Amino acid sequence: PTALLALGIQQIHVGQEMIGKISAAGQLMQCSASLDVLFLLDGSYSIGKGSFERSKHFAGKLCDALDIHPDRVRVGMIQFSSTPHLEFPLDSYLSKQEVKERIKRTVFRGGSTETGQALKYILHKGFPGGRNSSVPEVLIIISDGKSQGSTAVPAMQVKERHITVFAVGIKFPRWEELQVLASEPPERHLLFAGDAEDAANGLYSTLSDPVCTATAPGCKVESHPCERRTLETVKELAGSYVCWKGSKQPNAVQASLCPFTRWKRVLIKHPSRCFRTICPDPCDSQPCQNGGTCVPEGLDRYHCLCLLGYGGDIHCAAKLSLECGVDLLFLMDSSAGVTLEGFLRFKAFLKRFLQAMVGQDSPVSVGVAQYDDDVKIPIELGQHKDTLSLMRNIDALNFSGGRTLTGRALQYIAQHGFRSSPLFADVQDDLPRVVVLLTDSKSQDSVAEAAKYVKDQNIFLIGIGSSFMRAELTTVTGSPQQTIVYSDPQDLFNRMPELQRKICSVGNPEGCQAQSLDLAFAVDASSGVGLENFLRLRHFVRSSCLHFIINRDVTQIALVTYGSRAHTVFALDTHTSSSAVLQAIDQAPFLGDSASAGSALLHALSDVMTVQKGARPGVNKVLVLLTNGGGMQDAAAPAQQLRHDGILVFVVVIGDADRDTLLRVAGSPNYLVHISSYEDLQYYQGLIIERICEEARSPVNLCKPNPCMNQGVCILGPGSYRCQCHGWEGPHCESRVPRGDSPRSPALPPRSRVHWSPRGLQHLSRALQHSKR
Repeated sequence: PTALLALGIQQIHVGQEMIGKISAAGQLMQCSASLDVLFLLDGSYSIGKGSFERSKHFAGKLCDALDIHPDRVRVGMIQFSSTPHLEFPLDSYLSKQEVKERIKRTVFRGGSTETGQALKYILHKGFPGGRNSSVPEVLIIISDGKSQGSTAVPAMQVKERHITVFAVGIKFPRWEELQVLASEPPERHLLFAGDAEDAANGLYSTLSDPVCTATAPGCKVESHPCERRTLETVKELAGSYVCWKGSKQPNAVQASLCPFTRWKRVLIKHPSRCFRTICPDPCDSQPCQNGGTCVPEGLDRYHCLCLLGYGGDIHCAAKLSLECGVDLLFLMDSSAGVTLEGFLRFKAFLKRFLQAMVGQDSPVSVGVAQYDDDVKIPIELGQHKDTLSLMRNIDALNFSGGRTLTGRALQYIAQHGFRSSPLFADVQDDLPRVVVLLTDSKSQDSVAEAAKYVKDQNIFLIGIGSSFMRAELTTVTGSPQQTIVYSDPQDLFNRMPELQRKICSVGNPEGCQAQSLDLAFAVDASSGVGLENFLRLRHFVRSSCLHFIINRDVTQIALVTYGSRAHTVFALDTHTSSSAVLQAIDQAPFLGDSASAGSALLHALSDVMTVQKGARPGVNKVLVLLTNGGGMQDAAAPAQQLRHDGILVFVVVIGDADRDTLLRVAGSPNYLVHISSYEDLQYYQGLIIERICEEARSPVNLCKPNPCMNQGVCILGPGSYRCQCHGWEGPHCESRVPRGDSPRSPALPPRSRVHWSPRGLQHLSRALQHSKR
């Protein structure tokens, strides 16, 4: 019965956002015109008492949209079944509360459905207690549309008297009959009582013009595709059976085939359009910046759900600050090549970045220079300590529009940009020195020599520009890691967190310092990669390992090579020093057959990242997949399983490959690096190590991957976990329970709790592996 009830509905086919606006508009609706409203409620047995109660609820909800008052909206009610019965005239109750209370007290009468008789009653008696047609009259019929007699003629006569008729379906309505009852156009006058709030909106939307003209500012009536559904009982031919019929011959019968039918309930759909009032919500102005999602709270309030790295204010400004001590000089291109529009874009970016980053007590000294043929330093390094003064001086910068001499500008800045002011000339400034170059125009002089000169002065360069500047910026900075390329103006502003990270990474050693990490490399050694490129991949793994402290308590490293099958070169617990790891990497073999990345990931899941193979509970785990993109079709499912077990999958692809397939394997663009050639792989090492170390610093789940052996269940506690064993015992379910009267193992009880400390867990894990061997 519950399922069938849902089939009678009227559905509006719009997005969740539009439904929210329709709902919000309902809170603003209040028809304050002079209006006589008469409810005509079907109280017949075909409706039943339950649906009659829903009709009463619906009528009460419609009253919420009416400003009931003797001089404005008056409401009356007639209940009809075999005969019509006046429940209360329009002049009986003169406030909204009184009307709603009286509707609640209305008693179901029962009888046949004589809709035509009820309409004739209204034609004869008019609107009881009404204002004699001096004000608009609205008749709201609430029925299932299954009348015993014809309704077409009396319905037409009612509408000819300029009475606006709304037909409201209840239960499983017969929409065709309701359409005969409703005023023209029927799509504006047919409603469904099952969704009272939506129907109230539909009523108000139709009456708003010309009757209820006082809609809220910005609200408007729009049409939407909708579908009305009902259940009909139909007769269908079910088959034939052998029957006997009389014959002309006496004392004889004749066999024949007789058809038989059965009744069946079928769902009938009526596509239509519905008119609803929608009102602007506070999220229409898109107040959330930097990819934030706006969530409305009623009609005039909202909050923003911000992406990671944002949330500095309610609108998702960058939640960042330059807490690192550096001397920071911005060098802005002001040449004709960058155009006035590009110069103003860089100015706006600079203002927003410094507003978000530089506070009252920030240890950063900021300066700004601009260049074309000449170089000017209008804001000397450290000249302005307060943000307001800094913003005023950035506003005062003017576009100059000469030639683009980037090389000359870099050389000038290296010589004159970081001079100490006379006041502090005797103080040795040993802060790292950083130049951020903002340009969108190819240089008209050489940049390579100038960039080398800047670096020789121990100045750190970061380049920012649009995508066609990528090659020149990489030449200036010497590394893609120090280059920020944006695709459109909004993307430039989205890169602020990246610029903050690059500035504050100056002078910091690479690697993850003392963060514990289980790190595995899965290297494509198939014929598609080829021997020469495999050796490049192997060298990349080798040089990456130099950035980690390798021992039992900090970083453990494993290496897997794969073709059609995967091969463990060495496991996580095989080597305990950098020299041993580097030597083992040099022995990794080239396999040379077809590639299956899926088999490599499954191998890593079952044979590498497990407690039995040296993985440590309570330590973050990363798998770096190095591939040319071949054999990735079967990799998405095992990659998802690795992520489910708490293991980050980082995909590094060299060459052309289908990006959609790669994204399914990586799970997110943040964990996918796509490199055009094997020669460029070296430039991405810093970025890859930075991402790995971010994962090493993230919170850890002690039960992922499951440290319990033999189908044991890991149960988390505060800072600890325990293994629930079945047929096994020990802290990790590593020992089989003895049978009979044999003595029990002296191990911890099966439900013992293991308290987490990284070193303790690692020693315990190793002890278990040795005992298992």
